[in-house]
Amino acid sequence: MVSAATGVDRLQLTGLIESPPSEEMGDLALPCFHLARVYKKSPAAIAAELAGKMTATEFVERVQANGPYLNFFLRREKIAAEIIREVRAGGDNYGKSDIGLGKTVVIDYSSPNIAKPFGIGHLRSTVIGAALKRIFLFQGYNVVGINHLGDWGTQFGKVILAYKLWGDDGILQENPIEHLYDLYVRIHQEEEKDPSLTHKAREEFRKLEGADSENFALWKRFSDLSKREFDKIYAMLRVQFEATAGESFYNDKNARVEKLLHDKGLLRESREATIVDLEKFGLQPMLVKRSDDATLYATRDLAAAIYRNETYKFHKMLYVVGVAQSLHFQQLFKVLELLGCSWAKDCHHVSFGWVKLGDEMMSTRKGNIVFLEDVISKAVKLAREIIGKGRPDLPDPEGTARAVGIGAVVFTDLAFRRETDISFDWDRMLDFGGNSGPYLQYTHARICSVVRKYARAVSEKFDSSLLILPEEYAIIKKLGNFHEIIDKAAEEFEPFHISSYLLELCGLFNAYYQRYKSPDDRIISADAGKAESRIALIDSIRYVLHSGLTILGLTAPEIM
Repeated sequence: MVSAATGVDRLQLTGLIESPPSEEMGDLALPCFHLARVYKKSPAAIAAELAGKMTATEFVERVQANGPYLNFFLRREKIAAEIIREVRAGGDNYGKSDIGLGKTVVIDYSSPNIAKPFGIGHLRSTVIGAALKRIFLFQGYNVVGINHLGDWGTQFGKVILAYKLWGDDGILQENPIEHLYDLYVRIHQEEEKDPSLTHKAREEFRKLEGADSENFALWKRFSDLSKREFDKIYAMLRVQFEATAGESFYNDKNARVEKLLHDKGLLRESREATIVDLEKFGLQPMLVKRSDDATLYATRDLAAAIYRNETYKFHKMLYVVGVAQSLHFQQLFKVLELLGCSWAKDCHHVSFGWVKLGDEMMSTRKGNIVFLEDVISKAVKLAREIIGKGRPDLPDPEGTARAVGIGAVVFTDLAFRRETDISFDWDRMLDFGGNSGPYLQYTHARICSVVRKYARAVSEKFDSSLLILPEEYAIIKKLGNFHEIIDKAAEEFEPFHISSYLLELCGLFNAYYQRYKSPDDRIISADAGKAESRIALIDSIRYVLHSGLTILGLTAPEIM
């Protein structure tokens, strides 16, 4: 109606719509500041003029001006019926769109290093990347998830040297990651006492790059054993990739990158190394090759980006990598731009903050990393203990404990904006009554329990006029916002928006549930009409909650 009155594009107006600060001011508000440039009038005058032109419709009861805002009061009964029916008709597909139809998003995420443990620091990239993948799939995009394993570089010279000096074949076979990790930590400690080890390690990597049979066999063995251990973690987290291509995959593509850089006149010699000088762009130089001709991950990242564009013709490419690598990606995108890659603008560094244990940061060199598998095992154990005390009669306590424990770990990473540094707090992670994954899962199970007790099908002709409470309308409006939250999470590469939305939705339901806990007025009321309408409402919450949990990577138990 506003689009017709103003001649402004409907989609443009939709993006301006806000929620008023109080219900007395209406259900929706359109700020008229943007229209002032079109009409050459004050926003307040435009709002008053438009309010005089607006008439009631099937869904809008009245429109009134409030200063520079045009406020809309909706017919709540109609809105309730429309949203609940839409949710129930869509089921788990409610909120999906085809905005990404025919477009591909490439997401580089997880990317642990071979011969090192999968620590809780890698968890952030894994769960954020996997959530973004599901968000874009929900929008209809074709999504290619890539696990860009750190399986090449000078660190492998150090691991190979350490294994030759102190390795144990039996321990390697029995417990590969811990043994390789211990060797990695030890070589760094020994380097401080004997600097000659640094040169020896570089020589071992140079031999590896030269296809030395002994070093290549060790590297292949370390890689295969590491991937086997990583797959256990991915199975626990229910994470899958369309492509697993480590840095080594791009070794035969580096020469082409160097030629492209050379032909564009971008290469410079500096201190016997080869660089791309980015000083005039306010960036440090990108190091392309060391003085010993060993390639670097910057070169391989350039090769990977070019390969991915040629292979997938992506609409967007996301790198879900920690904030510590911000400079590297600024350099990478700038060099791609200098190479004439018009698609460089479609590459995005989706950075995230640090993971802390108390005041300690994660560092594999210092040896204070925490193995993710140990964290998951402890979370499941604690969940099992909590469930055992509260529900000793639960049909599948072990399965539920795994769902809750793993969900708690995953949600800890997604409950905050990704740029936020996070600390692992066991009590907070497993708080069934707080802002946690188990709280969301428990709410879903509670709704399932009420729906099971109702034990009847809900007619599509349920009476929405019986949903008259402010709490009910607040839930209905929140359900209607699910589409917008998905779009916002995709636009900002921020799964936190979905986490926050689900916590708010569950808060609204639990307040509503407590209101109807008395024997005289339960959700399943003696009044058949009220009972049916209320069940239709909370069943709609169940659908949205299930979808949201699935997108974030959590399971939605029906019994807890």
